[in-house]
Amino acid sequence: MKSARLVSILLLLQTRGRMTAADLAEELEVSVRTVYRDVEALSEAGIPLYGDAGHAGGYRLLDGYRTRLTGLTAGEAEALFLAGAPGPAAELGLGPVLAAAQLKVRAALPRELREHADRISGRFHLDAPGWYADTDSGGAPYLPAVADAVWNSRVLNVLYRRWREPTDVERRLEPYGLVLKAGRWYVVAGPGPRTFRVDQILELAASGEEFTRPDDFDLAAYWTSYQRDFHDRLHRGEAVVRLAPGVRLTGPAGDAARANGRTGSDGWTLATVPIESVDHAHGEFLRLGTDVEVLEPAELRDRIAGTIAALSRTYDVSRTQDPTPTYEATRTYDV
Repeated sequence: MKSARLVSILLLLQTRGRMTAADLAEELEVSVRTVYRDVEALSEAGIPLYGDAGHAGGYRLLDGYRTRLTGLTAGEAEALFLAGAPGPAAELGLGPVLAAAQLKVRAALPRELREHADRISGRFHLDAPGWYADTDSGGAPYLPAVADAVWNSRVLNVLYRRWREPTDVERRLEPYGLVLKAGRWYVVAGPGPRTFRVDQILELAASGEEFTRPDDFDLAAYWTSYQRDFHDRLHRGEAVVRLAPGVRLTGPAGDAARANGRTGSDGWTLATVPIESVDHAHGEFLRLGTDVEVLEPAELRDRIAGTIAALSRTYDVSRTQDPTPTYEATRTYDV
């Protein structure tokens, strides 16, 4: 995006001093011709940028020139990393400093870039949680305290609710980092490290004890590995299903159906797909209605058949005049 390149050129010259067009092109992964056009745009915007010819030449800013990104506090600088997510920033208690930081950045930009930034903010909005997610800020009342412990490397003593017995357990956490996944906050904490849902913290006390975060800990790399292991543990079973014409599954089930599915002369596709458990698959396949027939395992097929029989009695479907489904379009399901 042009505006991002213009800002990058300005900051590169401010921090590194003189740079040639070739150096800038390599850094920004664009052509030298593109750099020429961007430099011209910056000059037209009033940036005191000069080019010198010769072996030691290159572009540079007027001596003493600095962008007007002044007055940023530490909190505002941290908030800038969440500039694309105002909701999460507010949940972390960074809403006011985020607004202040954005105002200062906007005021520091040349008019051309400022107008472009305004267009972007008026046309794009990030809303991470799903429609049915609990967006009540009261759902994770200890999030600001956890975030503070992450910033300051302070130990937390918590009462945590987990899914297995005993459900409520005491834990000592060394919080390494916070992750926002589909509108839900998770804290990655040592020793281990291990992952905890912030909204399942029932009680919290800051011990005042400091801990040392491992120098080699990479939060993004850990989360990628954690998600991969989670999905491997999640889908340990398999089901053999028939899918109606035009039906598409998503996620691991969709990948498996595309890899091993065989479509018969009637248009239905026979496939083996991964499932988390019989209980989970029972609900997921039921919502596909007549678009799927489960053949195996027998336990899952019997469970679904029993539920359908109960529903039939409840709704008296014998009065339905035409129970045969009509397939006219592609239907996509997330299983």
